[in-house]
Amino acid sequence: MSRPAWLEALLNRRMLICIFTGFSSGLPLYLLLNLVPAWLYTEGISIKAIGLFALIQFPYIWKFLWSPLLDRYAVMRLGRRRGWMAATQILLLGLIAGLGLFAPRDDLQIVVVLATLLALASATQDIALDAYRRELLPDHELGLGNSVHVNAYRVAGLVPGSLSLILADYLPWGQVFAITALFMLPGLVMTLLVSEKVSRGGTPRTLREAVVEPFREFIGRAGWREALLILAFIFFYKLGDSLCTALATPFYLEMGFAKLDIGWVAKNAGLWPAVIGGLLGGLWMVKLGINRALWLFGVVQLVSIFGFAWLAWLGPNQTVGATQLAQLALVIGFEALGVGLGTAAFVAFIARATNPLYTATQYALFSSLAAVPRTLINSGAGYWVDQLGWFVFFLLCAALAVPGMLLLFKVAPWWRSDT
Repeated sequence: MSRPAWLEALLNRRMLICIFTGFSSGLPLYLLLNLVPAWLYTEGISIKAIGLFALIQFPYIWKFLWSPLLDRYAVMRLGRRRGWMAATQILLLGLIAGLGLFAPRDDLQIVVVLATLLALASATQDIALDAYRRELLPDHELGLGNSVHVNAYRVAGLVPGSLSLILADYLPWGQVFAITALFMLPGLVMTLLVSEKVSRGGTPRTLREAVVEPFREFIGRAGWREALLILAFIFFYKLGDSLCTALATPFYLEMGFAKLDIGWVAKNAGLWPAVIGGLLGGLWMVKLGINRALWLFGVVQLVSIFGFAWLAWLGPNQTVGATQLAQLALVIGFEALGVGLGTAAFVAFIARATNPLYTATQYALFSSLAAVPRTLINSGAGYWVDQLGWFVFFLLCAALAVPGMLLLFKVAPWWRSDT
């Protein structure tokens, strides 16, 4: 008896590789988004300064500037993709472990430098991982493969966002960061074991070709008007959600939840909705298509922001009992479901918009633009919270999610075929 088509699609080697690419990509980013803010907050750094710390993520915005180097050159004799993957993974392991050797109150400048280098290495790893995954997956597996990648990406967030926070209640921060760094090893082992996928477009012959042709091809294929609409959509679609979670961990702490509460309840409550929702989203995309998935999943993503507003409206807890923990779990679980679904469709859209001839550079350009809200706009989150309060801040986040949905009428109409 043959297995169902959806099960055959899930149980293949390419999906297994997508698990490792997602985990390796998500770990350093979630460390910067969750663990570092919690570390700084507990060490007495102000909420405004923590908000400004988002600026260290600038490499995620500008990574398209050096992505042509990854298209043109190979390192470590492992091939263009695997060489860069291995080099950045080794560097990330060392940087994460080294970060915990310093105290923010005494060595804040060193912490900023190391965190910035960490973001630079992470962004470069993403260029290589995204290009490898785009070349690995056939077009009909883009939705499901990227859904698996996004799920693993979010599961990786449990390490710095849950396990590391729990360990921080029992171990010094230096040991916490060292243990967290070891979770880069599975991705490195995967990189060394897989084979190099030969690009369907070959290797650019010159650096100039690697730099110029990806942009010329994108504009020529889409036209200026369509190209600008696509870029605007990439910028706005995740804007509200990204800003909403920019200071999530400090928000939970200010609402009266202990690090242990956040580690055991908040983060784990978000795991299974994200994993199940993401997998179902990938399978639904096979039937729905990427366009309709962007509509449906985007609505869920937008509505989930109001859960944070509700939690802020309830206010800080004087005591935390079962009711408060259930409220927190409900909000985080629904947010994880919405973001898991929305991100899976969004990443599939970005992959579809790239040309296999210029995988690394075009993918880096699109994902860099998607990182602008998380990096540049999120840096002002601390000031907005200070001026508006948490409740109004989350309502603002919901309003900022609307433009991305409206752009779907142009870039991914419900009635337009994905093929």
